[in-house]
Amino acid sequence: MLSKIKIPLPDMLNAVLALDSSALDIDQVENLIKFCPTKEEMETLKNYTGDKESLGKCEQFFMELMKVPRVESKLRVFAFRITFSSQVNDLRHNLSTINDATREVKESAKLRQIMQTILTLGNALNQGTARGSAIGFKLDSLLKLSDTRARNSKMTLMHYLCKIQLKSLAEEMQAVSKGLEKVEQELMASERDGDISAGFQKALKGFLDTAEAEVRSLISLYSEVGRNADSLCQYFGEDPARCPFEQVTQILVVFVKMFNKSREENERQVEAEKKKLEKEAMKEKAAANSPAVRR
Repeated sequence: MLSKIKIPLPDMLNAVLALDSSALDIDQVENLIKFCPTKEEMETLKNYTGDKESLGKCEQFFMELMKVPRVESKLRVFAFRITFSSQVNDLRHNLSTINDATREVKESAKLRQIMQTILTLGNALNQGTARGSAIGFKLDSLLKLSDTRARNSKMTLMHYLCKIQLKSLAEEMQAVSKGLEKVEQELMASERDGDISAGFQKALKGFLDTAEAEVRSLISLYSEVGRNADSLCQYFGEDPARCPFEQVTQILVVFVKMFNKSREENERQVEAEKKKLEKEAMKEKAAANSPAVRR
């Protein structure tokens, strides 16, 4: 197991105490966490009075790790430090996607017009007075509801949105907040470590100042997303408590798929009819120009 650790342990521990993420990656830090001694093993080694060289490689490894106070806690803080930026960036991206999608859906004049046309068609069918040609013209006059070629089209956002669950984002937010609490706890505890943790304290305090500002910004964005998610449900006349945001987005995506499928089928029918008429016209023209007809 120890063969997985390629860098000399003293160098690794120095990198941990300096929070130097350029020296160690997350896999190396997680391997070190796995190899940390248990409380029982540490108690046994603390009471060991014999020659260190007579210990096995594993015990010698543990002895080196134990030179750093609360080494496992420091390693977990370091792991959080390494993954913090990517974790926060992913969260911010997903939260911003929800905000963008909810705003664009509510502001879409095309979607509103399509909904109004469908409502008009439904009312006409209920009354037995559907004016198919007029309604067909209105639908045909609208631009496509979605354009998958457009990188930032609202329905491209909507399809992506269906993969985002507010519950999972809430869990990720909680994990970031708890990780930050662990950082604060280790910073306070390391004040009693003496000189060995002086550099660690300084590096950790610098990271904490930046991280706290990032998390405050993230919490504000998360609150905004919650309001916008509820607002989207209410926009379609739904109670967010009974019809959650995820259900609304799923319904919207299904609607878009059905709308586009119907549109494509209509376009194929129109094209087929056009070709049929052209073929019949060519036949009539050929018949009119035939020698038998001229005589």
